[in-house]
Amino acid sequence: MRTRTRMSRRLAALAAVAALGTGVLAGCADDGTSAADGSTAGGGGGGGAKTTLTVGVFGAFGLKEAGLYDAYMKLHPDIEIKQTSIERNENYYPQLLTHLGSGSGLADIQAVEVSNIAEVTATQSGKLEDLSRAPGVNKADFLPWKWAEGTAKDNKTVGLGTDTGPTGICYRKDLFAKAGLPTDRDAVGKLWAGDWNRYLEAGRQYKAKAPAGTAFVDSASGVLNSITGSSATRYYDASGKVVYKDNPAVKQAWDIASAFAAGGLTAKLQQFQPTWDQGFANASFATVSCPAWMLGYIQDKAGAAGKDQWDVAAAPKPSNWGGSFLTVPSAGPHKAEAAKLAAWLTAPAQQAVLFAKRGSFPSAKAAYGLPAVADAKHAYFGNAPIGQIFARAAEGTPVQTLGPKDQIIQQNLSDIGMLQVEQKGKSPQQGWDAAVKAIDNALDQ
Repeated sequence: MRTRTRMSRRLAALAAVAALGTGVLAGCADDGTSAADGSTAGGGGGGGAKTTLTVGVFGAFGLKEAGLYDAYMKLHPDIEIKQTSIERNENYYPQLLTHLGSGSGLADIQAVEVSNIAEVTATQSGKLEDLSRAPGVNKADFLPWKWAEGTAKDNKTVGLGTDTGPTGICYRKDLFAKAGLPTDRDAVGKLWAGDWNRYLEAGRQYKAKAPAGTAFVDSASGVLNSITGSSATRYYDASGKVVYKDNPAVKQAWDIASAFAAGGLTAKLQQFQPTWDQGFANASFATVSCPAWMLGYIQDKAGAAGKDQWDVAAAPKPSNWGGSFLTVPSAGPHKAEAAKLAAWLTAPAQQAVLFAKRGSFPSAKAAYGLPAVADAKHAYFGNAPIGQIFARAAEGTPVQTLGPKDQIIQQNLSDIGMLQVEQKGKSPQQGWDAAVKAIDNALDQ
């Protein structure tokens, strides 16, 4: 996921809080009684000095805002948790690498964004604790692909997943009806089930009877990123070699997204820009690839007029966009206590609370059967059963090979290559060539 969208994702989660509704919170314990390790309030406290654990994050990460720190401290009166946050990941991550290199200036727990986890597992695992051995951690609780992302080649798991970004297709029922397409979410999902080319064909059907001034999809780049997010191999192979130029999955994603652009099926918008926000407000496009965290963003930008007009269906194939991890630096003074806290924060019960209160979809599949997830509906999106929709997407996402420069490759394919096709009238080949040139230059630096 592109770093610049990280703050947008966090803001989307804020908007999702109210939208999830009070019913979703049933069974979520604000007082910490959901402790996954079986701890009870008052255990190990006494009147002695407290151990202070520090947690370093970027943006409004959600753990503090969801009340999880307070819940843990109530369960463990001998622990005090202090969080430091740097607003933007592009500032946070270089500092983290510097501190790991020097072995100083580190928090007891450090968050890592998904776009950086491959580099961390490949180059920093020797400086991080193996959290698979932490008390309370159960590998089987997590999605296999999420666990794999936080695991180094020597099978040392240095990152425990906090959340993930399973993706659906959000669509406007009113625009679909005017274009003669079905509006029921199950019927909509069947339009393109199993094949991104069928999503393209649905776009062509939409265009044939499209309401004036509307397009089928917001941007070709969004389509491109969703398709590549559904492939096990995209930019790197398992050996760490850059393979995007010759990978058939990337070529197919490029061809399909280019067909959206060349076929006039997009609104020619760049995501997370003011014009994109205005597109939601003006109902200028009928569909958008949307991970769970984007629902709140859509609600915020489309406003009251979009209520019950937007809905969400399954994507053609399960795909992921987003997610983060918690790591424990080996240089920290409280490694054992920090590992225990990281395990508790990422346990299924706490992930369910984080989803209910912040809209961050759990990376622990064991949370999907809990009421806060299984029964979750979104009133703005026609009471769509979002817990079930996104759980199926998360469970179906393949174990994906990540590389250290995934973000650079993805950003240039989107912002250099596809935008030239979509906005400047370049041919798909010209756009591809421009992207490859920019990527080669970036990777050579």
